Parts: sequence; structure tokens; C-alpha cells
Amino acid sequence: MSVQPLRLAGRSGQGVLLIHGLTGAPAEMKPLAKRLARRGFDVAAPLLPGHGVDEATLLRTTWRDWLDGLCEAYDQFAIEVDAVHVAGICVGGALGLMLAAERPTIRAAAVYSMTFEYDGWNMPRFAVAAPVIQLVANLPGVRRLGWSETHPYGLKDERLRGLAERAPGGLIEGAIDRLPLGALFQMYRLGRRLERIGKAIATPTLILHARDDDMSHPRNAYRLQRALGGPTRLQLLEDSYHMIHVDQERDRVAATTAAFFAAAPVGTQFLGQRAHV
Repeated sequence: MSVQPLRLAGRSGQGVLLIHGLTGAPAEMKPLAKRLARRGFDVAAPLLPGHGVDEATLLRTTWRDWLDGLCEAYDQFAIEVDAVHVAGICVGGALGLMLAAERPTIRAAAVYSMTFEYDGWNMPRFAVAAPVIQLVANLPGVRRLGWSETHPYGLKDERLRGLAERAPGGLIEGAIDRLPLGALFQMYRLGRRLERIGKAIATPTLILHARDDDMSHPRNAYRLQRALGGPTRLQLLEDSYHMIHVDQERDRVAATTAAFFAAAPVGTQFLGQRAHV
């Protein structure tokens, strides 16, 4: 069965485009989608190009392919609602901001667990050697190498962690269980591009990050805040690991996101011109 996008109806005319992470799938956004829908938001969670199948399929795509697919999903969703906000986890958050550079009408953005580098306390040593990886990660024979996520799977919630350990093929339907270096290379390219154009992105942005993130140190959140040209609100969470949108503070993440989006002013989200991405 092919992996399907997620769509939940709201009642306010306000839409939220939810963006899954690298190697992830729309199913990982479902708990957050349900909470936002209960608060009146229409929610759409597309499947990024190259995802939902296998590593070989993922490796045939670039970050630009992921963004192009997201632009298509946004264009369709924008027809159905009065306004669109974006929210994404990790690479999905970075893609959401790049989408805001392409589509200036986006009202506001939320970025969860921003990752320029995999430098959290549970990451393998080679994963933090970003400059070296960027030199070799896309070479033939190297780009297919990778690693599988290990305990605690980005989760502080022991019940969910137990489910992740026992679930055949992983907890998230459609997720790819290894991160190949070629895809990591694309993540680094995406992050560097976001930093280069960030000052042109004036979209109000909520940045949420766990203080004890096992995959991405909070310095990534502060680095993103410095890169952006628009108003930002950065908040650290005290009782979660990397997957904050499904972990122990998932209700807080949803409530904070909903409040931030509801308060976003109309017509002030961009400097008046599209950023060149």
C-alpha cells in the first residue's frame, strides 16, 4: 500500500501545512494534526518526494526536489483555505521556511527541533563531523552508507519508546529506517542555503526545541534565530527529546503552535519581495 498524505478538516478557514522530517512520513504528524484540527485549523500533511518507499528512492532526490513537491502541495492547499501557516519537524521545519521564501503569502511558520548538524548527545561521532561529511557524503560508494536510529529514538516518553522498539519496520508508517549519507548531504545543503537567504525571510517564526534533544543540540535553534530576518519566538522545552511534536510535551507544542498562528498579523509576514532560493 502506498503512503498517503494526511488531510483533516477544520472550521476556521485557517490552514496549517505540516511537514514531516527526513526519512519520515505524514503519519508522524498525525497526533499534532488532530490537536490543531480540534482547535479549528484545516490541516494538510503531504508526503515529500523520494520518501515513503526506500533508501534508493530517497537517494534519487535532492532538497530542491523536496521543496518543489512542497510547493505543489501548498498551491493546492492554498486554494482550499483562507490562509496558510507551515510547521515542520527538523528538515521539515527548514523546508517550511524555504517554502515561505517561495510563497510570501504564508502567514507564519513553526520549526520544531531545527537541525543544521546532528550534534545531540546520542549521535554517533561521525554524524557531527559535518564539514568532512559534506566533502565525501555524496560520492559514489559512500552516499549509500548510513545509520539506523537507536534508543531512545528521539523519545523521552517511555511508552512511545517501547512501541518504537517493538514495532516491526518502525513506529511510523511509511518511514525509512536508515538515514543514508547521501540524504544527509542534502540536509546540509538545505541548511546552508537557508542560512544564506534567511535575512530575506520575514515570516513570523516560532522555534521550539528540547533543551535535552538527543539528536540536535539547542545551539541549532539559536543559530536559526540569528539567521532569520523576521520576528521570531524561541522556546526551549524541558521534558522532551528530539520528536517534540509526539513526545511528552506534545499537547504543549500543539497549544503553543495554535496560539502563535492565531496571533500572527495579516499582511506583515514578508518584506514585500520573494526571496530567491
